[in-house]
Amino acid sequence: IRAFLEAVSPGRKAVIVAHDWGGALAWVFAAQHGDMVDRLIIINAPHPTVFSRELQSNPAQQAASGYMNLFRSRNAENLLSANNYAALAGAVFGGSTKPESFTAEDRKAYVNAWSQPGALTGGLNYYRASQLGPLPQGTNGVKTHVQLPDLPVISVPTLVIWGEKDTALLTGNLDGLDKYVSHLTIKRLPDGSHWVVHEYPDLVDAAIRDFLK
Repeated sequence: IRAFLEAVSPGRKAVIVAHDWGGALAWVFAAQHGDMVDRLIIINAPHPTVFSRELQSNPAQQAASGYMNLFRSRNAENLLSANNYAALAGAVFGGSTKPESFTAEDRKAYVNAWSQPGALTGGLNYYRASQLGPLPQGTNGVKTHVQLPDLPVISVPTLVIWGEKDTALLTGNLDGLDKYVSHLTIKRLPDGSHWVVHEYPDLVDAAIRDFLK
């Protein structure tokens, strides 16, 4: 991200908008390179330190993150790609509060993207490389791999947009977030899921535009 910004917009600060894994990267980038960021906008992506805390202490988040163990397994590609990616499509489109937000063209585009050589493995490798997530259920219950160290406090103005019906990333990830972000605005969308950008694009766009003003 740093090299890209230096190449396309040297000497200028960027507005970064990110969702999910993109958000995980953007949180860290803003903490480490705040001098390159004008505004940070995060959509349903937990701050890594807060997410680490939730996985340590919140049984509901531990359970909600259980899918990570499947994504890390050796058989994940076979399971997720079977029957024209039926399981993966079910996880994405079935997790939406408004499945109709995904048109037939959208669904086809997703499957085409997943079908590119190496694409599915590339995506799954994010989970395999990450040290953060739930371990399989054992005699001592679900535990996390590591407790992440705290990131430096983010000082750039930050907007967090959160669909509160996200079944994978729960609203506990918003609790105490102001400890790690000094200029924080939170916009909660009660009826949105993890795919709130698809479900309520006008509300998301309006929140972003208001924040940038």
